[in-house]
Amino acid sequence: MVKRMPSHRNLQVWQRAMKFVESVYQATETFPRREAYALSDQVRRAVVSIPANIAEGHGRRTDGAFALHLDIALGSLAEVDTLLQVARNLGYLSPARHEALLAELTEIRKMLYGLYRSVRPTRRQP
Repeated sequence: MVKRMPSHRNLQVWQRAMKFVESVYQATETFPRREAYALSDQVRRAVVSIPANIAEGHGRRTDGAFALHLDIALGSLAEVDTLLQVARNLGYLSPARHEALLAELTEIRKMLYGLYRSVRPTRRQP
């Protein structure tokens, strides 16, 4: 079992994911109004899921449960990546804004994978 920090708030990946939520929310403010309950809402839900799953997993009592929630956070990150690409393809995000968001997403992905590898249960060899 990996020694955990006292709070999910101490995890750098959670802190970065929270800032990423703010960045994505700001970016979706520029989407057309007709997207308020469509693409904008979907990307916002997915991006919030990232730090929420990190926090929920950290609050669980086993490394396996933590790893599962980190895996879910990685899935949400992939969903955000796809939705941001859709927004870029539709002209809702400028190339520069899209690239900035992707750079942050990539850094969070690396951090999440590292944390996931450190807490996932190891399988015993037969």
